[in-house]
Amino acid sequence: MSTYKLIIATPDGNKFSGEAASLSVRGSEGDLAVMAGHIPFITAVKPCECTVVLPDGTEKKGDTDGGILTVSQEETTLMSSTFTWK
Repeated sequence: MSTYKLIIATPDGNKFSGEAASLSVRGSEGDLAVMAGHIPFITAVKPCECTVVLPDGTEKKGDTDGGILTVSQEETTLMSSTFTWK
């Protein structure tokens, strides 16, 4: 399974920093998933449940109050005011 570097950042510090297989969130245009090799883009994220799939296939779920998602060739970053793991 291909992976990429994912960072979930809040003003209180990083809630996640490591390799991920995918990230699912609700963007400004609807639900979306970011996987390895995704084209670079930036979008607003609405309040939603986020799902991070780790390289071993394990899913971690958390809640965000919204924020900004940036996808580049180097890494994917979700910046949010708050993020809480379930």
